[in-house]
Amino acid sequence: MGETPKEIPLIEPNRRSFHKIGSIVLGSIIGAILTIPGVGFILSPILKKSATEDSDSTSDGFQTLAKISDLQEGIPRVFPVLGKTKDAWVQYPEEPIGSVWLVKKGEKVEAFSAECPHLGCAVSLGPDGSSFFCPCHTSAFSLDGKPKNEVPPRAMDSLTVDLKKSPASDDPEIRVKFERFRTAIPEKSPLA
Repeated sequence: MGETPKEIPLIEPNRRSFHKIGSIVLGSIIGAILTIPGVGFILSPILKKSATEDSDSTSDGFQTLAKISDLQEGIPRVFPVLGKTKDAWVQYPEEPIGSVWLVKKGEKVEAFSAECPHLGCAVSLGPDGSSFFCPCHTSAFSLDGKPKNEVPPRAMDSLTVDLKKSPASDDPEIRVKFERFRTAIPEKSPLA
């Protein structure tokens, strides 16, 4: 009836159990210490703002490509667009990220993306010098960017131009807001 509770035997500390418990505790501490930098490395792109994000937030998105004096009336000229690219951990130096066709028409300048709206190939100047031509699938465009055949789904993608006049010079800078657009669709839709 009245059973007496069994006594829990005490473990007498000895050298072997001390080393066993000590190595478990020490291993846990070392593991925790090594985990902290690893977690920091993995989460660092999420937790910190990059230098390019800071500069983009203060910038208006326009890049200076040329001056008015660099263009001749009605003759298209292509200019590279340079930019810094970044993946999660690496920021690459400034490199070409696209190109833009500029056409001077009086006091106005028109800018078109040099990427074909059909499938994204590079648009070049046609052999006649008075039209644009994409050699990949024979898309053809007039100098105002309108399609000349049925291949492209829409006109060349126009870009926003800002002529920045300087008090020190009578030669305004041509600033272009470079964007990329989805290809193979009839409407002009910017890539996010």
